Amino acid sequence: MPVSVTVPATTANLGPGFDCLGAALTLYNRFGFSALDQAPGSVTIAVSGPESDRVATDASNLAYQAFTYFYQQQGLTVPAVEISIELAVPLARGLGSSSTAIVGGLLGANALSPKPLDQAALVAMAIALEGHPDNVVPALVGGCQLAVAQDDGTAMLCAIPWHSDVIPVVAIPDFELSTAEARRVLPATYSRADAIFNTAHLGLLLRGLESGRGDWLRVALGDRIHQPYRQALIPGYAAVTAAALEAGAHGLVISGAGPTLLALAPTAASTAVATAMAAAWAQAGQLVKAQALTLEPRGAQVSFS
Repeated sequence: MPVSVTVPATTANLGPGFDCLGAALTLYNRFGFSALDQAPGSVTIAVSGPESDRVATDASNLAYQAFTYFYQQQGLTVPAVEISIELAVPLARGLGSSSTAIVGGLLGANALSPKPLDQAALVAMAIALEGHPDNVVPALVGGCQLAVAQDDGTAMLCAIPWHSDVIPVVAIPDFELSTAEARRVLPATYSRADAIFNTAHLGLLLRGLESGRGDWLRVALGDRIHQPYRQALIPGYAAVTAAALEAGAHGLVISGAGPTLLALAPTAASTAVATAMAAAWAQAGQLVKAQALTLEPRGAQVSFS
């Protein structure tokens, strides 16, 4: 029976929550899986949607790599499969496109497997493939999630309440920034003062998200671990930040590794914030798509047809 997996985009870090905090958003990639009566390990992949020509359609495809990883980890034969992918999450923009592929591949494999796994095991596999939990965890389970890595490779998950009047507004430019490049600019060590700064701001952020208090959020989105070093990789960052704040946003952060910028805004200001961010980036010479989204509470969804 064909399987369909819908996986949300995610925004990671949210300022001070570097590599441990992320949220699922109402923007989705869709993956279809159908078993084929062919030799084990055979695969056919079709991709549609924006930037589809840039996605591999052979065994190097990330969704298929996750699919095969699932079976290999259990010592099972990888079945022949036909995979269809419908893209809506932009590639290499800081919205978790790679995590959608990993989660989609794992859930597709799980749905077709004679030995399906529970969510905890799937989370562990996803983290092993991605290398950090802040995108794959909310993509799998939904909402805003704090993931604390354990020594055994698992992660302890904590769902973070998110106030309904805190709206995520994304401005997605037409240029890319790879995660590897964004990580290369980070220092190897940090001062005690910077560690304390981020610890305090993360605590305030969690309370700000829950309460919706704008005064807390305006302070809480500060960061000294990654954003000061990545801003130079994003042309127009300062102008877009200023425009978002002037339009009524509580604050602005780099979404994941960037270059997408994420503002948190009250509902009443969210449309104006999106418009202001797009206009500011346009004045800086960048084409951009800006939109107000909402939190996706459910995470990835599997259906059969």
